Amino acid sequence: MEEKSAGFANFGPMKKTIPAVFISILWLIHPAFAQSLDSIAVVTKNWKTTSIGKGIVWKHGHFEQLFGSHQDINLVEIDLKKYRKKIRIAADSVRLDSASQMATAHGAVVAINGGFFDMKNGGSVDFVKVDHQVINRTKKPTDRADAVLLISGKKTEIRSAASVDYERNKVPNVLLSGPLLMQNGYAVALAANPFNDNRHPRSAVAVTADRKLIFMVVDGRNKHAAGMNLTELTKLLDWLGADDAMNLDGGGSSTLFVKGATETGVVNHPSDNKQFDHFGQRPVASIIYVAD
Repeated sequence: MEEKSAGFANFGPMKKTIPAVFISILWLIHPAFAQSLDSIAVVTKNWKTTSIGKGIVWKHGHFEQLFGSHQDINLVEIDLKKYRKKIRIAADSVRLDSASQMATAHGAVVAINGGFFDMKNGGSVDFVKVDHQVINRTKKPTDRADAVLLISGKKTEIRSAASVDYERNKVPNVLLSGPLLMQNGYAVALAANPFNDNRHPRSAVAVTADRKLIFMVVDGRNKHAAGMNLTELTKLLDWLGADDAMNLDGGGSSTLFVKGATETGVVNHPSDNKQFDHFGQRPVASIIYVAD
């Protein structure tokens, strides 16, 4: 899809050259200006938008210059007023499957990969509960897993893990992951470490102030998509209206599924096969999905 540069679409070749050079200089000398351009690029983006059903929209956007790099982003917005009773978690205590296989097996309309897992022995490494049944308990507490997704027929919410006794909570569906990125409309301070600071493919789930659930995957590890650090991911979610947001397992696990959209249903470009296509899925332990 051809993209036009915001603000310069009607200028001739010579008139585009001077502003471009000027902007490049400002970008280098004033980071705040670069951030302003990034936010404008996101909120004014001509996203490729596809209606998946009444109240579910899939959006795709490719950016030649976002956070100083190529970025490829897919997200699904789900109206919680319509689908609050159809938000689900699927997980297995030991088995690993691709997100698309799990989504298809559970009759998902859309789905995203879930939390961190044990690649050798299978199962999630952090607490997961599905329909009141504990699937996995936390194997070893980490600072990273500090956010919890709580799903019931009445509400879907994202909270700090420290703010709720999620293991004893009566909410039927719980997924522990993280880090927590946003709470009540504010960015959460992130520790300085390689996991947070380096760019990778990322998956995130968020709830907006107007009660929409967002599944988002940012591609990476490819010349077409650099990936994001968690500060960049948080800014992106903020600009898209997130009120509460949490990081999910990323890297080769990052997968977004939309039923019927592609041969596999995968709409992003999973990185495990090192190709920018829809076939490089990594088997995962859990997904978050919307039931048909």
